[in-house]
Amino acid sequence: MEIERENLPSSLSGTSASSGRSWRERARAACGLLVPYWVSEDRWRARGLLALIIGLDWVRTYGGVRLSYWQRDYWDALAAYDSGAFWGLLWVFLVIVSFWAIVNAMRMWFFQALEMRWRAWMTDVFLLRWLGENTYYRIARAGSIDNPDQRIGEDLQMLATRSMNLSLGLLNTIVNLVTYSIIVWNLSDSLALSLGGLRIEIPGYMLWIAIAYALLGSWLMEKIGHPLVQIDYQQQRCEAHFRFLMMRVRENAEQIAFYSGERAEIARLRGAFMAIRDNWRRVMDYTRRIALFHEGYGEISNFVPLLIIGPRYFAREITLGAVQQLSQSFGRVRGSLSWFIATYKAVAMLRAVFRRLLEFEAAMKTSESGGIAVTLNAQANRLDIHALDLCLPSGNALIYINELSIHAGERWLVRGHSGIGKSTLLRALAGIWPHGKGEIALPDGKKMFLSQKSYLPIDSLRACLCYPSDEQWFGVGECLEVLRAVRLEDLTERLEEHDDWEKRLSPGEQQRLAFARVLLHKPDWIFLDESTASLDPANEAAMYGLLRERLPNATIISVAHRESVAAFHDKVLELNTSSVKEVSP
Repeated sequence: MEIERENLPSSLSGTSASSGRSWRERARAACGLLVPYWVSEDRWRARGLLALIIGLDWVRTYGGVRLSYWQRDYWDALAAYDSGAFWGLLWVFLVIVSFWAIVNAMRMWFFQALEMRWRAWMTDVFLLRWLGENTYYRIARAGSIDNPDQRIGEDLQMLATRSMNLSLGLLNTIVNLVTYSIIVWNLSDSLALSLGGLRIEIPGYMLWIAIAYALLGSWLMEKIGHPLVQIDYQQQRCEAHFRFLMMRVRENAEQIAFYSGERAEIARLRGAFMAIRDNWRRVMDYTRRIALFHEGYGEISNFVPLLIIGPRYFAREITLGAVQQLSQSFGRVRGSLSWFIATYKAVAMLRAVFRRLLEFEAAMKTSESGGIAVTLNAQANRLDIHALDLCLPSGNALIYINELSIHAGERWLVRGHSGIGKSTLLRALAGIWPHGKGEIALPDGKKMFLSQKSYLPIDSLRACLCYPSDEQWFGVGECLEVLRAVRLEDLTERLEEHDDWEKRLSPGEQQRLAFARVLLHKPDWIFLDESTASLDPANEAAMYGLLRERLPNATIISVAHRESVAAFHDKVLELNTSSVKEVSP
């Protein structure tokens, strides 16, 4: 699979650590995914729905047993030319079928209700863990896990659906096995064998034949199809990577168009799809093997009971109706014992889902080791930095700040050549950069960080303006006023309009909208990272003027390359590889 590994990022082409676990460790990890919901705050509703589904499954099994006895009586009536019994049995059949349809419909409804409740609960838990404590940012920066959106959106749904289908199917299989085994035992009689002059009688021999046949088939199926688990796992990864690349094209359509990068994107997408195609050939190969074995196994299993029962029927030891009932019951027993064979593909897919979710869980639990201690100093109205040594994830040094104090109300400009670590310093102040060592003591008060490119959710313009707060926290009048203040009067009529505003607004408009957010939230500490890089000098001066005018007591720390920005600050922090010093603006 050389093509596949060439076209997948390293996080996709590597072997998961979970594959080296023992089966007991994997079983415990799987239980860690399955059990929590059933002991959660929603446990009683979940258990109630599950009990209803199991009860309906038992009712369906009872209906199947009654149908087997109906078939026996039906074929006996045909053999005896008993027209009265024939017409009476047709009416009984209508009752059984109607009852069966109602039970099936109810069972499906309760199953879907429980499936959605379980999925909703797991989705909420995973979202809180993924978005809590900057976990999403840490995972994205590390690049250790591919497509967490797919794992939450698709894998959790597959976990709920497939695990319920398989577990309830297994339980129903056990009930069917016990029920129909009794019928097969009662109809089988005994098989007499002579071995070395010793006569041996095997009671219920048809049941033992069914058990031996199913166990042999299950063992052979595992031998034939075991590699399909890893292949299905890899297929999900390849599919997810292909979707991710297409999403990137959609999100960056304008930049690609400016570069005329269509040929490069086509080549990249073709390469990713080639990985899908190559892995799919392996899926096809093993699916063909499984299908050939399954079909042959099923057809032979239909022939076996007829071969064994036939001599007894012609010896007049069993009626035609009993032949039909025994043949059907033998098939049910064999089918119950062959549950693993019938569901092998679904089990393989579920195992792949477990693996992806366990990887995701492990990545969310993994904490980054960092030596930067960020604390809250509510007593001092200043930001203190002590012996801060910032590094890249590789360990290469960026900058070192021995001592720095920024008092409330001051306005600082951070300067230095590109790549020196200006934005990294702001990340460290935000508590989202673990690489390095040192101490940062943050003051009390509301803080707000503005990057060069602000995040705009796909929502109403009002929601974008009020982000990250709920739009109901601010009145419509306030929103309109700050839009006018940042010179976005043309947008006042579109305040409640829903759109993808990141594509509708120019970079300059987006930056002015970010300043409007600041005016709404009125933070005490404002951190700006190239937040006016897309603005012309007049608008840049107007934005900083608004901060001075409306938030005169706010502390401003700006990262910028433009010399013109220095005019709006009182102090300058000059960064270079050898030293960090404070200079006059």
